[in-house]
Amino acid sequence: MRSGTRSNRLLLLIVLTALSLVGVSAVTAGPADLILHNGTVITIDSETADGEAVAVRGNRILAVGSNEEVLALAAEHTERIDLAGRVVIPGFIEGHGHFLGLGEARMILDLQGARSFAAMVEQVAGAVTEAAPGEWIVGRGWHQERWSDEPGPLFDGVPSHHALSAASPDNPVLLVHASGHASFANAAALAIAGIDRETPDPEGGTIVRDAEGEPTGFLRQAAQAAVRQARQQAEAALSEDEREARFRRQVALAGEEALTHGVTGFHDQGLTFAEIDRLIALAEAGQLPIRLHVAVRAEPNEVMDERLPEYRLINHGDGFLTVRAVKRHIDGALGTHGAWLLAPYADKPETSGLPQLAMDELEQTARIALRHGFQLNTHAIGDRGNREALDIYGRIFEEAGGNGDLRWRIEHAQNLHPDEVPRFAAMGVIASMQGIHATSDGPWVPQRLGVDRARERAYVWRSLLDAGARICNGTDVPVEPISPLASYHASVSRMMANGQRFFPEQAMDRLEALKSYTINCAYAAFDEDRLGSIRPGKLADLVVLDENLLEVDEGRLPELKVEMTIVDGEVRYRRTDD
Repeated sequence: MRSGTRSNRLLLLIVLTALSLVGVSAVTAGPADLILHNGTVITIDSETADGEAVAVRGNRILAVGSNEEVLALAAEHTERIDLAGRVVIPGFIEGHGHFLGLGEARMILDLQGARSFAAMVEQVAGAVTEAAPGEWIVGRGWHQERWSDEPGPLFDGVPSHHALSAASPDNPVLLVHASGHASFANAAALAIAGIDRETPDPEGGTIVRDAEGEPTGFLRQAAQAAVRQARQQAEAALSEDEREARFRRQVALAGEEALTHGVTGFHDQGLTFAEIDRLIALAEAGQLPIRLHVAVRAEPNEVMDERLPEYRLINHGDGFLTVRAVKRHIDGALGTHGAWLLAPYADKPETSGLPQLAMDELEQTARIALRHGFQLNTHAIGDRGNREALDIYGRIFEEAGGNGDLRWRIEHAQNLHPDEVPRFAAMGVIASMQGIHATSDGPWVPQRLGVDRARERAYVWRSLLDAGARICNGTDVPVEPISPLASYHASVSRMMANGQRFFPEQAMDRLEALKSYTINCAYAAFDEDRLGSIRPGKLADLVVLDENLLEVDEGRLPELKVEMTIVDGEVRYRRTDD
């Protein structure tokens, strides 16, 4: 026994000495549980140099350094992973997405690949053969700008519902636009929702109609609400056990997709109190697959004012769930002519967009968020929407005596008048943008804005960075696929599918783009002391890539692969395919 005790003390002394050599504090002292070695470690950290290896103890980074230094921290139980030249980076943080929507997208029709309205109809017809009469058929991901030429007549660029209704006469159909800001419904769904030629357009929405005044099935912005509510009423017939099982499947599928793409943290934009209740239960049971930072959404101001204090959670469930933000929509999407512009659309001059709420209501939300210590995340795409949001932020900050490190955010910030660009940095407002949107939308953005306005105002990352603003990157999944590597490539290349670059002078450099997906998003969620870089003492959320995204030829960036995803010190994904 005495000999064993002396041996243990000797081992501890050796480990502590080794730790001191690589600059690890005593609070994390002890042998490593996991070592990744023989590769490149990109720390993205001002205090920690890049290295060849990284050690993990428990759920924390233990050390970064040379192979020799880090392997000295191994004990008998230590798992050693030979990187064989591969690259370790901080875990990607999805800065703007919809976690349950990602899971649901795996459970419904995927329309992202549809290149015509007829292709959508064909997918629906296939689903009808497997559906019970009256069962809702739901899909998401279509975008009319991706379609080939459609046979007429077209109404706002989309055919009428007749072919879709013929393919699904007994099943209501709801097909959500890629942006989420429009939907297409068949006759059965329109009937259930009570939408006919006499139905007026709701405030903030448009029921697109044909030449005779009949609804075409294309529902823009707030006009979707009636059909979506009809579908929700159908789901209300599910038992509590069925709803819980469906929720858990959404979480599992979303987590699987996120981990496969190297996403270890996710800013969800956002959920109702009822949905958050279910997430809290999973977090407390240790069953969340990745870290979630959730914004409260779709709750009235008076309800939030009463209930926000009980939902303010910071690193709940062993650090996997934070609820400290409120999400609001000031406008819609550019693709559906819903983004709120300072001047009319170039291709639809009768409109400048569709604001989604009154500005005094948004200002009331801002005061509620400030009062209860919540961030405010405002969806603003058009230049008018961004200006209005920043004006409200400015008034609130002035009344509060400054922004006080509130880190309020503008979600998307896609079209900015030059006067608004410096305001982001001056006010400390986070530009929560999505690199992939620029290259996905790029082919048709000049149609909406005109070439000059598009060049000056659309997706102006370089202008924001040069002004000193902080960009948090993402994909808006399921609007776009969750792949950070695809969005990273878009951020540095601005390369569109047509082989042209979308105003490349606005591109980020590679390190800026990587920071926008790691430390910047950690900062945007008040998490920079725990996440976003590889530093001893920080949480061990790591990603292993097959090659170095800072050095590989630009054209090969889309081909990079996530080899491994580590969350909280645990390997939760390993690539097994060739």
